[in-house]
Amino acid sequence: MTQPVFTTARLRLRPRSLSDTEACFAMDREPGVTDHIDGPWDDPAAHRAFIAERTAGPWPAGMGYWVVQAEGAFAGWVCLVPGGDADSDVEVGWRLRPSLWGRGIATEAAAPLLGHGFATLGLAEIVVRIAAENSASLRVAAKLGFPPPAEHSVGYLRGALPRQDWLAREGGRHAPAR
Repeated sequence: MTQPVFTTARLRLRPRSLSDTEACFAMDREPGVTDHIDGPWDDPAAHRAFIAERTAGPWPAGMGYWVVQAEGAFAGWVCLVPGGDADSDVEVGWRLRPSLWGRGIATEAAAPLLGHGFATLGLAEIVVRIAAENSASLRVAAKLGFPPPAEHSVGYLRGALPRQDWLAREGGRHAPAR
């Protein structure tokens, strides 16, 4: 299974490719973007290599990184990737250009990945890992239906959304994966 393309009311999500490295790099260099995330941000060569490695994977079928496009332009990315404390953890994540913060775009972009993960891939749960001081991402997670993350996970708070909770919240709009 390849990564699908998703379209929402305002956004298009397409699989991220190596040709997106410079746009991701430029976004990461904008003030505030990487304040709550560990990474090789001070070394441009290592930073670009980090982006390329995360883009290329390899990721399990149907998982990986997606570019978020708003009005046809690069807005950031979302991901659905293995990672976290347990071998079974699959994490949803997001990163946007600061000019788009506070407009509901992260929530709108991450929501299709939850549907894909639960209804298509049949995941039992999806996790978030968020720095305790990152109140904006904690609000996004809450809007997506995650309970307040509380478990500490290698410097981050960890929250888990079980498939049955997501299905209940979605009101049966999605059939369970088989």
